[in-house]
Amino acid sequence: MLLDGIRVIELATYVAAPAAGALLADYGAEVIKVEAAGGDPMRQFFASVGRGDDGQNLVFETDNRGKKSIVVDIASEQGAADMLDLIRSADVFLTNARPASLDRAGLDWETLRKIRPDLIYASFTGYGEKGPEADKPGFDIAAYWARTGLCSLATVKGAEPTQLRTGIGDHTASLALLSGVLGALFHRERTGKGQKVQSSLVRTGVYAGASEHAVQLQLGKIGSTKSRHEAVNPMNNFFRSADDRWIVIVPRQGSGDWPKLLAAAGRPELAADARFDGVRNRRTNAAALVDELDAAFGAMPYDALAEALNRENIIWGPVQSVGQAVRDPQLRAAGCYVPLEDDGSAGSSVIVAGPLDFECIPERPLKRAPRLGEHGDILRASVAGKG
Repeated sequence: MLLDGIRVIELATYVAAPAAGALLADYGAEVIKVEAAGGDPMRQFFASVGRGDDGQNLVFETDNRGKKSIVVDIASEQGAADMLDLIRSADVFLTNARPASLDRAGLDWETLRKIRPDLIYASFTGYGEKGPEADKPGFDIAAYWARTGLCSLATVKGAEPTQLRTGIGDHTASLALLSGVLGALFHRERTGKGQKVQSSLVRTGVYAGASEHAVQLQLGKIGSTKSRHEAVNPMNNFFRSADDRWIVIVPRQGSGDWPKLLAAAGRPELAADARFDGVRNRRTNAAALVDELDAAFGAMPYDALAEALNRENIIWGPVQSVGQAVRDPQLRAAGCYVPLEDDGSAGSSVIVAGPLDFECIPERPLKRAPRLGEHGDILRASVAGKG
């Protein structure tokens, strides 16, 4: 497969860095998860939200499938030696430990590059490695969502801030870290040289909102997020069907979709309404136009509305719950969910896939996440031959 023969040592907890490790394992790398005696806190995800242990934790599985686990106390003399043996055997060191703690443990880049000059050192932090908050712990809702302006962008003006659900920023950020590791491996293939790769929640959050940040940098301001009836383009909006299903409509640039949208709504006479003649008038009279479209679409069952929009070649999509998404046949066909290897465990046999497919990697069930310390003896016996 793509990364056959690549060994990754992962010293990371929670979501973003482990998620990058899981994707590397999907692509064929041997990913060794180094855990403290208590294990990654995400092993206790369901217990921490008040649910008992039912023998399965798909949240942990999602970001740790296909890995091996070893327990190492890096603060002890023997644990520190074991850790260095692992790193000598590695191609990639993947970590989200804070820089100061890595320095204290002798696991900083300057130290490890002397031990393994061709090592890829992938460091993930909340707030970057420079500045007064470089060693501050970061979770995605604080660093990625709130700090970078994304929460503000997602909140209608005057409303209370909008929550971020579990791991959304982390999984976005994991792709940045993954791309850095893959790029560094390609660089090493060409030059033989290792290097340090850095990413952070704030860096990824600002990039996720890059278009809005670009407007702010150019104009010194951006518009607030509007309610449906205040939309800059009232056609670019959410509408509800007669059977209480929401959709979103995304008109193309220009006015070409205006008559098509009216035809889909069964209201072609609105094209002659002076209130809606031209982009500027439609914006000025946005509330009235939204009311007209609400009445038209709100009289149509979802299936009829979908048929009408498709007939007019309008770009649109259903607003689905996660429960609807996991049953969506198109999402299944697109590879969003993949089977887990049957190891006799109880529970779901399907897991969320990564966002990339490679032709050289065959479709196959993914291996389950390891039990805490499951591969310790095997790995300790093997690292000397690998180093």
